[in-house]
This record gives sequence, C-alpha cells and structure tokens, in this order.
Amino acid sequence: MTSEALLSSVHARARILGELASDLAADGDLPGLLQRFLEPMLRMSGASAGAVRAISDDGDQLQLISSVGLSELVLRAEGSVHGRCGACGTAASGEIPVWANELAGCARLDGINAVGGGDFRRMVAVPLRHRGRVLGVYSLFFSQGGDPAPEVLAVLKSVGELLGLALNNARLEQAHLRATVMHERQMMAAEVHDSIAQTLAFVRMRLPLLEEAVRSHDDTRSTRYLGELRGAVGEAHASLRAIISEFRTPPDPLGLDHALRDRVDQLRERHGIQAELVNDAPGLSLPNSEEAQVVHIVSEALANVARHARATHAWLSVAIQDGRVEVRVEDDGCGLATTAEAPGPTAGHHGIEIMHERARRIGGELELAPRQGVGTIVRLNFPMPQGVNRP
Repeated sequence: MTSEALLSSVHARARILGELASDLAADGDLPGLLQRFLEPMLRMSGASAGAVRAISDDGDQLQLISSVGLSELVLRAEGSVHGRCGACGTAASGEIPVWANELAGCARLDGINAVGGGDFRRMVAVPLRHRGRVLGVYSLFFSQGGDPAPEVLAVLKSVGELLGLALNNARLEQAHLRATVMHERQMMAAEVHDSIAQTLAFVRMRLPLLEEAVRSHDDTRSTRYLGELRGAVGEAHASLRAIISEFRTPPDPLGLDHALRDRVDQLRERHGIQAELVNDAPGLSLPNSEEAQVVHIVSEALANVARHARATHAWLSVAIQDGRVEVRVEDDGCGLATTAEAPGPTAGHHGIEIMHERARRIGGELELAPRQGVGTIVRLNFPMPQGVNRP
C-alpha cells in the first residue's frame, strides 16, 4: 500500500470513530446509530455483512438489534440466539475479538449461507465492553479468507468500546424510563387515594343515613344529607378533572392556613367531631408542591380520625421551631391498632404508607404515636424550604 493510500485509510478509520463518538452524544436512536455504523465498517474491513447483538438482562440470550447484508429470513430466524453460541458466545464472555474460520463449527453461519444465499467463509465477533463489562457483540461476516490489516483489527476493538458505551447509555435510559413510569403511577395512586377516594368514602358513609331519612319521611335530614352528597360528588369531580389535567390536585388559592381550616371544618360538619385548629404560623407560605403534600397528609390523618378512631375531639396544630415546621393531628379516640384486625387508624390502611411517602418527598418525617391518656398523635416534621421566610 502506498503512503497516500495508507494515509487515506487512516483518515477513513479516524472519521468513522469520530462520527460514531459524535453520534453517541447526539442521537438517542440506538438501532439507527448502529445501522449507520455498520455500513462504513463493512467497507473499511472488507466484510460482506454485519450484525450487532445485545446480551439479554438474564444473560442467557444474544438479541439482534441491528444488521446489514443479512436476508429477512435470516433475521427472523436469528433474532435471538443462546448466549454461549459459537464465536459470538465466546466473545461475549471475553475481552478480545474471536474469529470463526470453520463454517461447520458455527450453526448460524451455516444457516446464513443456506438460507440467505451468501458465501460467508469467516466471521469475527467483537465484544462490546463498557467499564469491564460485556454488554453485547458485533459480528462481521467475510466472503474472503484473508485477515484484515492489523490497524483495522485495532479499530474493531475501539469500535467495540464505543458501542459498549452506546448500549450502556441505552440501558440506563430504559431503566430511568421504567423508574419514571413507576414513580408516576405511585403519584397518581396517591393523588386518587387522598382526594377522590376520601370523598367517596364520605359518600358511602352518608348514603345509609340518607336512605334512612327518606324511609322515615324526614325531609329536613333528607335535604341536609342530599346537599352534603351533592357537594361531595362535586368535590370528587373537580379533583378528578384536576388530576387528569395537572396530574395533581390544585393548591388552595387562599393559602395553606385556609386549606387547613377547611379540612377542620369538614371534619366538624360532616362527622360531628369537635375539631380545632391552632396555627402559630398563619402566614406560612410554602411552594405549591410542598403545600400539596402537607395538606394531603393532614387530610388523610383527619380522615382516619373520622373513619377509624371513634373520637369525639381532634386537634390540628402548626408550629415553627429551629427552622423546621411541625404539623400535628391529635385525637381522643381508641388509639393505634396493634394488629391488622384491631380497630384504629392503621388497621388494614395503606394510606399510612402514602403519608410516609409524601413526608419523604418534602424531606420530612412522619411519626404516629399514642397520645397521652387516650388517642393518637400524627406528627409531621419537615425543614423550612429555602427562600421561605418565617412568618
């Protein structure tokens, strides 16, 4: 090879590596990236066909994700092969390219020749490595028996490292997507539970009372219960619309203090429990996201008082001390449950888990403890958000 031809070949290989590295940073389409990579690699190495395979999550399979020069029949038949199959399996468990010189020793090559009409005599399988871990293999199929130049072999290994990085990035993105979807599902479940489910629970409690009032022809109570149910259904509808449009229930436009007073008033009016709010920080203004978590926690705690505690009195308090906000819900009811069958605010109730999760979202802690004498205390403690001045 003349010096000019050698220089041109070096430039071509450098350009391939440079373009591949650039695409890794800019392109999220992994199959498209691999397709663009394979074509110049075939020209540079003298191969007739190529394929890229990723190791499955369980490590048992090599799954085809991109190819050039293979027939549709072969692609369908070779979509997934055993993780220890031939040269590809050997490369997947090692660090260096592996050659297959005997077609009889590789059932896949025999199948490619028989079904695909090719005349492939050799194959090289190159591991796709990232930080010491093999994530896949790319294979080049040759019609000629000669070896590529040593500099080409060096490029093959460099390409394997870049493609290993690409596969790793794709897996991280997939894992991130799964985590995001799971997080969104959990948030949706919490929103539905803490808004619509609570309202429907109140409706369920009121329906027998309305039925009894109707049967006894008590128009006064019938009108009262019907009005309460109409208001509750309206609340559930508004919450559902907000969740659908905003993925969360909207904050109270009049602020945190008004939202807390509204929850206390509902407990008093709907359930006949003497409820009181003592807010030592009535001017406290939190970011919308944090305010929503606090209000949901308080709502769930008060709902538990109404549904489970058999209490006659409840107290809600807000205080700030040493840069932290403490919100307490207390009742004089039957106290914490000790078993799943026992009465109390934790009996068979997954809402407590949601309360803990909401507390963690704002960097806080949630504690349930017996109240001195009788009843239960639910204590939420969280740091004052940055940029929020003490009222």
